Amino acid sequence: MAAQDDVAETDAEGGTRERKAPAESELFRQSEIAADYIEGLLDVLDYDGDIDELVSGGRPMVEVVGGRLQSLVGQRGATLEALQELARLAVFRQTGSPSRLLLDVGGYRATRRKELAAVAKNAVEKVKEYGEPVRLEPMSAFERKCVHDVVNAMSGVESESEGVEPNRRIVVSPAD
Repeated sequence: MAAQDDVAETDAEGGTRERKAPAESELFRQSEIAADYIEGLLDVLDYDGDIDELVSGGRPMVEVVGGRLQSLVGQRGATLEALQELARLAVFRQTGSPSRLLLDVGGYRATRRKELAAVAKNAVEKVKEYGEPVRLEPMSAFERKCVHDVVNAMSGVESESEGVEPNRRIVVSPAD
């Protein structure tokens, strides 16, 4: 079995505690459980799709590819987010541990990641040009992470999330 890394985690009181990161074999098991769940769902819906289970970036992932899958993504990925949560619950039910599973259908997340990189770069340009903060539209947690990653890689700007779900958004500002 692969060695596990220690990961710092914030507890409910704001302190930190150490926990073990799941081994790659456990992460792959989570992706298999989620893939079985999604496959059952596709069967019930009479949808065809190829399902790949993998581990990427220390996260279990399930990718579904095939035609006629747009309804599984939904408007701005809302259905995809709901399916991801259901798959995470299926993993939790079988393992007793929460999962950071990432579900992608029809390459939606990769495409959206590219779109969000353009949005982030545009916001950074405006902040640098005008010196004023730029508030972006509300986004899902996945979308916010994509934008934060792009902004954090650029100098002279910073980003933070504000608001509460489902209206949580990113504000890009000049760095102090």
